[in-house]
Amino acid sequence: MIRLFSRPMPLVLLLAFCTFIPVLMALVRVVQIPTGTWPEDSARLAVAPFAWGLHAAAGAAFGITGPLQFALALRRRFGRLHRISGRIFVVAGAVLGLSGLSLLAQVTSISTAIVGIGRGVFGLALLGALGMAMAAIQARDIPRHRAWVIRSYAIGMGSGTIALVFFPIYIISEAPPIGPIFDLIFIGWWTLNIGFAEFLIRRFFPTHTRIPA
Repeated sequence: MIRLFSRPMPLVLLLAFCTFIPVLMALVRVVQIPTGTWPEDSARLAVAPFAWGLHAAAGAAFGITGPLQFALALRRRFGRLHRISGRIFVVAGAVLGLSGLSLLAQVTSISTAIVGIGRGVFGLALLGALGMAMAAIQARDIPRHRAWVIRSYAIGMGSGTIALVFFPIYIISEAPPIGPIFDLIFIGWWTLNIGFAEFLIRRFFPTHTRIPA
């Protein structure tokens, strides 16, 4: 079963499934923030609406273009489109990381310090991973570029995929899952996403294997 991860189409579908909820939520925020129609439990959006808007728009673009980077048919048959979507992915990821760091400085968190520290560390890690991905593609090192793109996507969307766990809890309890235990779960899940991406890279996408550009 796990060998499906090494095949482009199943991997694309898996990524799209795992990030469907955060991408959808980001698109909703893109509409809510300019119109001021966010729900009462999201009143913190009023503190820094511009940064929140950038974060939501970048998150949606990053989440949508991310799976496309692993579509082999797109890269081979539509190289120009692959490169365009790749540039959107990088720019969106950079805006996502920078706006996230900006929000840390502007918005008082309702979570424990571990979440703030985690967001800061992972935000910087995202920017670093994107930089490594760009350096690799400029050197025509496709395997290493792909590995850093996978890492970037895992870091950038890792916090969003927690919706697969938290959203059902929110629906059942009708209250957002907050508190120290949920904060630990949040950071642990984010870290698990990154660890799983690293496992996939080492198991199925070794960087020492050269493939044609």
